[in-house]
Amino acid sequence: MPCGVQAGMTQGTTTYDFTGSTVLITGGGSGIGLAITQAFLAAGANVVITGRRKDKLDEALKDADPARAEAVAADVGDGQQVRDLIDQVITPFGKLDVVVSNAAGYANGPLTELDDADWESLRSANVDGFFHLAKAALPRLAESGGNLVAVSSVSGSRGDWGQAGYNATKAAVSNFVRSLALDWGPRGVRLNAVAPAFTVTDITRAVAEDDGLHAQFVNRIALGRVAQPADIAPAVLFLASSAAAYVTGAILPVDGGTSASTGQPHL
Repeated sequence: MPCGVQAGMTQGTTTYDFTGSTVLITGGGSGIGLAITQAFLAAGANVVITGRRKDKLDEALKDADPARAEAVAADVGDGQQVRDLIDQVITPFGKLDVVVSNAAGYANGPLTELDDADWESLRSANVDGFFHLAKAALPRLAESGGNLVAVSSVSGSRGDWGQAGYNATKAAVSNFVRSLALDWGPRGVRLNAVAPAFTVTDITRAVAEDDGLHAQFVNRIALGRVAQPADIAPAVLFLASSAAAYVTGAILPVDGGTSASTGQPHL
C-alpha cells in the first residue's frame, strides 16, 4: 500500500514516506507539476514524469537520482502515446502506485473569440488527457491498490468571466474523478483531486507581476496572498498517502479560502 505517514513534522508539513512506490506525474516538468515531482522525490518515491518537451523534463530531473527518476516525452491527448507511457513506467519499476494527472492547457477570452484550434487544444490537454490517462492507468492501479490524484481547479466548480472553455474542461476533470471514484472504489482504487485557485506559474506570472491585477486576486483570498506551486504539492501527497485511505471522490480546494467567498468584493 503506497505511502506511510511519518510522525514528525517538517516546517509545519506532515512528512510522507513513499519509499518503494512508483509515481507517474503528467506535466511534471514545470509549475505545479514540478513542485509535485520534487515533493514525491523528497518522499522517497520512484518518479516518472511526462510532458511534450523532453528537454524541460530532463532539466526538472537534473539533480535527481537516475535510479529513481525517469523522463518520458508524451502527449496525453494521444491515447496510444498514453498507453505506451504506462508500459514504459511499468518496465523499470514493475508496478504503478500513484498517478498524478496534472498536464493541462489554458485559454481565456470570450467564447466567440475562442477559435476551433484553441478549443481543440484545450479539450485535448484537459479532458482527453485525463480520459486517456485514467483509462490506461486504472487497471494497473487496481493491481497495486494504488490511487489517482488529479489537479483540477476552483474554476471547475463555478463560472468566471471570459473563461467558459477552461472552466468547462476543469469541471469535466472534477466530475470524471467523482464518477470514477464510484466505479473503481470496489476494486480498491481511490480517485481524488486538488482544486487550486490562482497559482503563480510561467503561464500566470505576468498577471502576478502586474500590481493592479495581483491586487484584484488577493482581494478575494482569505489568506491574503496568491499560491505558489509548493502550496499545492503537499495536498497532492496527502491524497495519495495512506493518511487519506478513506478519502475518495473528493475535490479538495487548495485555494487560500477563495472558494469560501460569495464573490462579493472585500470592502
